[in-house]
Amino acid sequence: MSKQIKFGIVTSNNPAKTIIVTTEIRYQHPKYSKIVVKTKNYMAHDEKGECKPGDLVLIEQCAPVSKRKAWTLKAIY
Repeated sequence: MSKQIKFGIVTSNNPAKTIIVTTEIRYQHPKYSKIVVKTKNYMAHDEKGECKPGDLVLIEQCAPVSKRKAWTLKAIY
């Protein structure tokens, strides 16, 4: 299985070495043809603690670091 990669915006960096990233998925509703926005939060490991809320980041799936954290920070844009 290949590793998943997602873009998102950092919403919180409060826990040590952890960031919370919000991603948006836009899709068209099958019946009503309206564009629907679905958001999801991911906890990612930030080893250096360099992210701030509002940053656009790239995260990659990895082996679980803790109970809810299975993503790592790859790049900040």
